[in-house]
This record gives sequence, C-alpha cells and structure tokens, in this order.
Amino acid sequence: MQVDDTVRADKPTLTDVLRVRFKGAVDPAARFIGRLGITPNMLTLTGLLGNIVAAFFLSRGALLVGGLIILLVGPLDALDGALARLRDEPSPFGAFLDSVTDRYSELFIFGGLMLYYVQRGDWLWTSVVYAAAAGSVLVSYTRARAEGVGFKAKYGLLTRAERFAILIPSLIFNFTEIGIALIAVFANFTALQRIYHVRQQARD
Repeated sequence: MQVDDTVRADKPTLTDVLRVRFKGAVDPAARFIGRLGITPNMLTLTGLLGNIVAAFFLSRGALLVGGLIILLVGPLDALDGALARLRDEPSPFGAFLDSVTDRYSELFIFGGLMLYYVQRGDWLWTSVVYAAAAGSVLVSYTRARAEGVGFKAKYGLLTRAERFAILIPSLIFNFTEIGIALIAVFANFTALQRIYHVRQQARD
C-alpha cells in the first residue's frame, strides 16, 4: 500500500508534462529574453501585474478581455523558471517568489470575478467563486504544509495548470459559470485527495 501511495504521489502533474513537452520552444524564448537583460524575477512580477490587470477587466464584466490577458501572460510562468535555469541562477527566493505570486495571481483573478458577481447581486455565484478560490489556495497549501513536515502531496486531480486550462477557455468562450463550478468542486476535491494521501503516509 505504501509503495502504491508513493508512486501515485510522485505521478507527474500536467505542469510537469507541459514543461517537458514544450521545453524545445520555451528554452529558446527564454534565451532571447535573457539577452534583453530581463531577469527571472522581472518575468514573475510581470505575470502578476498582468493578472491584476485581467482581474480589473473581470470585475468590470469584460470576461473575454480578462481571459485573453490571462492567456497572454500565462507563458511567463514557464519562462521565468526556464530563464533562471539557463542563466544557472535558480535560487530558493526565486522559487518562493514564483509560488507566492502564483497564489496572488489566482486570488486577484477570483477576486475580480467575485466583484463582478457582487455588483450583479448574484450571491450564489459569488459564493461559488469563493469556493473556487478557497479550493485553489488549499491545493497549494496542502502540498506546501505536507512537504514542510516530511510528506509528499504532489498528487491530485486539479493542480494549477488544470485550473487555468478550465478557467481560460470558460472566460473566452462564455461558459464562465461552468468553469468556475468545475474548479470549485474539483479544486476542493484535490485538496481532500492530498489530505487523504498524507494521512496514508502518516499511518505507514
């Protein structure tokens, strides 16, 4: 049982798969950006700023524009890590900053959507967005807290890449509520998955 849990906990996420599959495109782009004098942390903060702008448009009801901006700045999340690796200067602080700004980005995006539904007086979907935001944060927190006490919790159905793979098309193609509902349900389910797998490791 322990062996199965460990294997499942180490199963590559969509982010891992995409990083390997698109390495041939990401690395040349990162080299070009590096020659412009741009640092990995600058890319990280630019991505955060872009998502803040997207959140503003979402709060105003411009869901298509917000979705397109999120899509546009999304690759920066891959480029910052690739650039750090190519410059041979990955650092604990850089990894920390990347992780923190990812959480802020998601919270700004969901905050923009919450404002949109609050302004419409739609408390049902305001609550669903809140559940999606809570689940998204808990997915990351459960992994970080588990690793902090010596367990593995990378396994799960809906990691960050999967959440954005649902959210961005739902905003662009106007099925926003369906996307939000899927994230609200399955992000929280993923957090519970991770709690369960940590519990199994603790028992063993």
